Amino acid sequence: MKQIIALGGGGFSMEPDNPLLDLYILEQSPEKTPKICFIPTASGDADSYIARFYDFFEQHDCEPSHLSLFKPPAQALEEFVLSQDILYVGGGNTKNLLALWREWGLDRIIEKAWNQGIILAGISAGSICWFEQGVTDSYGDELHPLSCLGFLSGSNCPHYDGEVDRRPVFQRLLQQEQIKPGLAADDGVALHFIGDGLHVAVSSRPYAKAYRVRKGYEEAVETRFLGKT
Repeated sequence: MKQIIALGGGGFSMEPDNPLLDLYILEQSPEKTPKICFIPTASGDADSYIARFYDFFEQHDCEPSHLSLFKPPAQALEEFVLSQDILYVGGGNTKNLLALWREWGLDRIIEKAWNQGIILAGISAGSICWFEQGVTDSYGDELHPLSCLGFLSGSNCPHYDGEVDRRPVFQRLLQQEQIKPGLAADDGVALHFIGDGLHVAVSSRPYAKAYRVRKGYEEAVETRFLGKT
């Protein structure tokens, strides 16, 4: 069964005292003690980010590890990746992530992992990367559309309520037809896909929301499918 869990924000890096989304990810594995591998490429393999991953997951029933393309595993890259149960992609610069993955062939290895039933998860850049397109700050201060891996159809916008420009820029790009219709997630929301379709959206915060967003006649149209008003 193919699964992707895309976090708009939250998890161990943003909510260290709120484990709900990360525990949800672990619970989706059929393994009693799943092997979960952190891929921090988008942050340039930031040591502090990797440390926070281990600080959290070493407290739970799993076997944490991480994959660095700057210090590759001693065993073959594909062998290492396909030995995992969950791949958890961190946030950062999505454009750099995609460039490095493609250079190493990791994008195709991860697609193979997904097709074999290894769970793909991630936050921010680790959410955008799975879709056809995403809204990214990879180019600097301004947000731009970015073509991504295309495992999932449409576009994705994380941090929908967490960064002031995310909502208006996503909607403007939709109205200008610079980006495809898609899904937006507030911080604290995870979009769980089974196969190619959205299975459920879950939240670690009472007022966090998820939306389908498309071009409208005069302005973008949001259809909320998770969250209180």
